[in-house]
Amino acid sequence: MAKITEQDRHLYHERVKSFIGMTRTLQDNEKNILEEIEKDTSDAPMRKLILTDEMLNLASNYIAINGVSQSVLKSKNEEALNDGRKTLYKAVIYLEEVVTNFIDAPFSEYEEKLAAIGSFDQNQRYNLIKKMGLAIDLLEEAYGDNSKWRWTFVELEGRFAAAAKNIIDLRSVVANRNPESPYYDSIVYHIRLIKKLLAQAADRYREKYELSTGQMLDFKTGILFLAALRRIHVVLAENEEAESIKKKYSIWKAKLEADMKKQEEAKKKA
Repeated sequence: MAKITEQDRHLYHERVKSFIGMTRTLQDNEKNILEEIEKDTSDAPMRKLILTDEMLNLASNYIAINGVSQSVLKSKNEEALNDGRKTLYKAVIYLEEVVTNFIDAPFSEYEEKLAAIGSFDQNQRYNLIKKMGLAIDLLEEAYGDNSKWRWTFVELEGRFAAAAKNIIDLRSVVANRNPESPYYDSIVYHIRLIKKLLAQAADRYREKYELSTGQMLDFKTGILFLAALRRIHVVLAENEEAESIKKKYSIWKAKLEADMKKQEEAKKKA
């Protein structure tokens, strides 16, 4: 790696100055909004959505700081990346507090939560989810393939997938899939994204189980995401797709039960 000169350092600090200033502003915004919520909880869900968006902006600043570091200093800014990762978790947590973190649950179990954000329309919901997905992708890319945080992102992606599903009003989906609806495009793209994210989360959790942890909880979580995906297909009356996922679910469940049996037998022998 080339030696970093004083000129490089000066250039780096000049280029990140605006990002650091914005970072402080966004941190102050978060603090102020949390104080407002503490004083008055009546509009907390909508304020939490604002917090989610602010945290995505903050994470983007950290990612940008790392980008400048790589461009000017030819090295990653691990501190900025780690701050970005923690901030993205906060964004997901704020969103979960609004729409729940349920992976596989009937819509009726969290429908009341969505009633509190009725003024936040479908287009806004989809845009927020797109923004969050982009931030997660950019941060993963910034860390690189061999990052020690590789498996941590499985959880972050999974929680994002569940929140992306839970923020959409499934009761209005059918009505708004009419091409004449002002929400038609966002409904179609949002549903398509949800399916992709749920399938990806299921596969990634199984991969984590197989290649990293060997923990049954990871495999069980992957199976839960399959169940959630099947539920979406059932709600949309996509019978062939629902049946296909049901078969995959059954195969995975059988594999889990077989692995659990092997584990129990190994414990007895030990």
